[in-house]
Amino acid sequence: MHKQTLDKILNIDYPILLAPMFLISNTKMVIAALESGCTAAFPALNYRTNAELKKAITEIRTVTSKPFGVNLIVNRSNPKYKSQLRTLLNLQVDFIITSLGNPKETIDLCKPKGIKVFCDVTDLKYAKKVEALGADAVVAVNSEAGGHCGNLKAKDLLKQLKENITLPIISAGGISKAEEIKQVMAWGAAGVSVGTIFIACSESKIANEYKSAMIKYGKDDIVKTTKLTGSALTVINTPYVQKIGTKANLLEWLINHSPQIKKYTKMILAWRGMKKVRQSAFKAGYDNVWCAGPAIESVKRIRSVREIIKDLI
Repeated sequence: MHKQTLDKILNIDYPILLAPMFLISNTKMVIAALESGCTAAFPALNYRTNAELKKAITEIRTVTSKPFGVNLIVNRSNPKYKSQLRTLLNLQVDFIITSLGNPKETIDLCKPKGIKVFCDVTDLKYAKKVEALGADAVVAVNSEAGGHCGNLKAKDLLKQLKENITLPIISAGGISKAEEIKQVMAWGAAGVSVGTIFIACSESKIANEYKSAMIKYGKDDIVKTTKLTGSALTVINTPYVQKIGTKANLLEWLINHSPQIKKYTKMILAWRGMKKVRQSAFKAGYDNVWCAGPAIESVKRIRSVREIIKDLI
């Protein structure tokens, strides 16, 4: 039998998580989501130093005592992992969302402090692993997710997980309307993680050109690229993306598939790709790469986090 829904787990009003988005999430967005009865998370990597990370957490805590989380990259490609985890443990954030790696250490250290750990998963095999490690929930990243995405459609992924694990499942990808939340909950989700429709919110500090692109382009303009970080990333198919192509070239493919060099080069590729995405988020330029998922279809104008949430509930 499946555990409670996300609102019961975190004692909030609605089972909605404003997804942690690389470079986009900020404290204003998190606070607005918490004050609207939802929860939210931001990536630890949005802050360059631990002092900045601490400051962000403290800033949110000063305004509200409602629960929020931090997304942590737990594999070797994140050289800041250990120090970031220490900060999150010391400040006792409410939950940590782990991505791209083995969450064992994070789970083991969080348990005694009562910090919940939700693990990003894209398939059943990995979901079973994190369940065995003692995760509190899984974030089921489907093929409609913006940024790094999975391969399975929401319904198929939820069905597989629901039939084979007992953890609560937070569905991530493709959510832009209240009816879609009801639908995935009917398929067995305990809650939803929503990102793309918040990219162009008034609280986000990304370049106006990125916000304009969110309004101008639709779901048919979203493509998957393996060129940037080595993992499949959904981006807007701008003229520049069309020019560079979306398939990894032979060298990139070899780097990703050679066990001997994979460990080291994956780290370099990931950071190189992230650097590109970082440059694009905050300045206009021909060579921009903008992340977004198919839910971009619902972005018609710049609105506040509160307005967007009002629609979702």
